[in-house]
Amino acid sequence: MTGSNRRDPGLNGRSFTAAQSFLLSSKLYWTRKMYPALREKYDGLAAKEPTPPANAADVARLIADTPDYQVYAWLERHLQRFKYSGRYGLQAYHDGMREDLLASLDQADLPDGMLQLAPGLEMPRYYKAVDIHQHPGGVWSDEIAGFVYERGARSTTPTMGTRHADLHDRLVMAVDEAISTDPKDIFDMACGFGKSTGPFIERYPDAKITGMDLSAPCVKLAAKTAAEAQAKNIRYMQGNAFESGFNDESFDLVTSTMFLHEMPPPQIEKTIEETARLLRPGGFMAHLDFYRLPDAFARFIHYGHGRRNNEPFMEPLAEMDLAGLLERNGFTDIRIEPFAEDDGVLDEGYRPWRFPWTLITGVKAA
Repeated sequence: MTGSNRRDPGLNGRSFTAAQSFLLSSKLYWTRKMYPALREKYDGLAAKEPTPPANAADVARLIADTPDYQVYAWLERHLQRFKYSGRYGLQAYHDGMREDLLASLDQADLPDGMLQLAPGLEMPRYYKAVDIHQHPGGVWSDEIAGFVYERGARSTTPTMGTRHADLHDRLVMAVDEAISTDPKDIFDMACGFGKSTGPFIERYPDAKITGMDLSAPCVKLAAKTAAEAQAKNIRYMQGNAFESGFNDESFDLVTSTMFLHEMPPPQIEKTIEETARLLRPGGFMAHLDFYRLPDAFARFIHYGHGRRNNEPFMEPLAEMDLAGLLERNGFTDIRIEPFAEDDGVLDEGYRPWRFPWTLITGVKAA
């Protein structure tokens, strides 16, 4: 890393945008063309088997050594790597604006109490062990990591249809349909740079909302964005969401997005325990994550994605009995259902690659 505000003269905004557009176009080709072709290849091989493949290992035996899968997997790994690293990567581009980006955080006009940092907070070992998403240094170690993560998140799920609502807006709509009264106190676990929190602020303007994340760079950017939008009743805190320190029964709604799969099972269990502790009787829980895998091929692809994208806990989460865990923690009306992040993605004939989005909800017993 460098503190200089001088960028490689070849890395201007135009060349950076062109390179990132090329990567996104390649990812769309991988999503829309290569994945369906791989699935067709697998279906042909599986049809010749005396019994249908029952698990990821069975699928691997059929397809893991084929050129089709090898090229598919190589592209998945390296398109993500090039997105962040190298001359035209997000990290290099934002490094060139480091001084201006840091100045924008320092000069942000934040209302009192909107941002609370924990300078002595120790990062969990599992959190530091890998560069999650292949983000160089993770989303916590560099002061500008929030900006890099925010830019990277724009192409995490390439647009595959006519989007009428963002993923996070859809989550809020699903929650709103499931609850009978507007929540007064909301806790957004692992809020990142605030993208997941924003739609809740808009939908429930009278609620008091808390977003918490381990990453100081992320919550700083979240607070800056909220202040610029003149958001009310919102505070962002640096902290460990499954050891929040809040009093029992402090919230009516506890939510998270893409949080559970980034922790080992013991921490997932702690997160569900903390969710139950923090909710008032009758309070609602909504965790949006990757869990339901409809068949052995989907499981094989998902487990491979976790390895290629530096997300080692995707597979353990998918193997957990979440319904049982929720029941043991006093939740009722438990639902673990496929979630449509875009129009038509749950239709039977939909073929492009997608994350196995799953909405996990429950009500704390009264």
